[in-house]
Amino acid sequence: MIQPSAVNIEGVVKKCRVHDIMRDIMVSVSREQNFVLLIKDNVTSVEEETIRHVAFHGNQFSEICLDWSSVRSVSVFGDRPMEPVPSFCSPQLRMLRVLDLEDVKFRLTQKDVKNIGLLHHMKYLNIAGGSYDFALLRSIGKLKCLQTLDMREANISALTTAIVELRNLRSLRCSKRLDYGYFNLIDNPKGCLTITMCFPMIFTTLVGFSDRANLIAEIQMACSTRWSDTKGVRLPRGIKSLKKLQILEVVDMKGTSREVIEELGELSQLRKLSVTSKGASENKYKIFCAAIEKLSSLQSLYVDAEGSSDVGTLEWLDSICSPPPLIRNLKLNGSLLDLPKWFGNLKQLVKMHLSRSRLKEGKTMEVLGTLPNLMLLRLYRNAYVGEKLVFRREAFPNLKEIDIYFLKQLREMRFEEGTAPQMGSIEIYGCRLKSGIVGTKHLPRLKTIAVQDGGDVANFDLLRAEVVAHPNHPLLQVSKDRGHNDLGGIEGSNVAAEATESLPDDEVDGS
Repeated sequence: MIQPSAVNIEGVVKKCRVHDIMRDIMVSVSREQNFVLLIKDNVTSVEEETIRHVAFHGNQFSEICLDWSSVRSVSVFGDRPMEPVPSFCSPQLRMLRVLDLEDVKFRLTQKDVKNIGLLHHMKYLNIAGGSYDFALLRSIGKLKCLQTLDMREANISALTTAIVELRNLRSLRCSKRLDYGYFNLIDNPKGCLTITMCFPMIFTTLVGFSDRANLIAEIQMACSTRWSDTKGVRLPRGIKSLKKLQILEVVDMKGTSREVIEELGELSQLRKLSVTSKGASENKYKIFCAAIEKLSSLQSLYVDAEGSSDVGTLEWLDSICSPPPLIRNLKLNGSLLDLPKWFGNLKQLVKMHLSRSRLKEGKTMEVLGTLPNLMLLRLYRNAYVGEKLVFRREAFPNLKEIDIYFLKQLREMRFEEGTAPQMGSIEIYGCRLKSGIVGTKHLPRLKTIAVQDGGDVANFDLLRAEVVAHPNHPLLQVSKDRGHNDLGGIEGSNVAAEATESLPDDEVDGS
């Protein structure tokens, strides 16, 4: 009755679906027991005594008679609910434990969240993309039971010191919304100057409430961050007191003090960490590397050195002597030139995503090929600047998927006999492989080869012949004009009209 609908590369079920009959039964039982209430625009009246979970779709309701004190979770989708619905932080919702506002189509204001400290039982708060409060929830420190706080893509540049009082916090996700609107001094200095000179007008009746809130949010955001071009958020002192914290993202190393960066090393239960490093000092880099070595439970690390106009360096990561032993997911965006020495020690690594690393030919594939548990390798935007990507014999014993995106220097992919025995998927985007893809016949479990979004592959007839003769009958997907991929000979193809194309069934069956 319950089936997996999304499984990651490790075989872990991430999402499930239920049969239609089972869904109908679940909905029916939940309604009979007053467990869940779904309120839509076409609902004229609601009269229930006790409801635990309420979801709003729309904002037009003529009459709602609920005992709001019994409500445990509220989810809002679409527009702001109108009266008689109480405000999100109303004392009427004093037993609320879950408030999810991520999918709303309106922006939160200070009025919406000023009383959030009254919701003492709150465990889950999601206001991603919706905050206009730059001091950010001054009373949030009163939510002693809070375990998950999600403020991604919000108008914030720093976390309030009240955050450190949330001793039960497990997940803290926060990031800046990089949209300064009219006050984008970098891309539109003239327009920014003009609107600044006219700023007093926004407090007149000529400007509506919504537009006024937008403009105030934009200029406060721009000034408080000094037009920063990274998504990181500054952390307050005392972050080390969040001993139960397991997920922390995104930390702005440039804005965060050296003392606080050092405190990160004391978060002994931290499993996932994301930081932006562009513009930080060399001293902070060294302190961060020392802190990383102490995080023995860390499983996922993302370091981003990219800004809106340029990309910083990540060469300082070589200062790490002993990486966390349990790292399974590593994502780096920035210049490396050479792989850090500790890469060879990542024995538990499953996923690696490198972008703009500018790694050279030779040592790169030699080191990566020795990682025993690596299943997914993604090389994006000049992560690799060699002309050949060669998978050597007995290398990559568990690699299942290789994705390459916009590697301008790459000319050839070659798979030697005995390499990558688990390889199932090859995805190529925006690369001009003038020497083609050679050796796919050596990949016994190959299922898909995708060449898309401006990808060019020479010697396509040779690749096609290998695919046709392959005992596993892999799917060959091609996006782009026939001539650019040397597609002559593929019968029945209609690449110009269809984004994806595979070999005809009769040819596959006859191979």
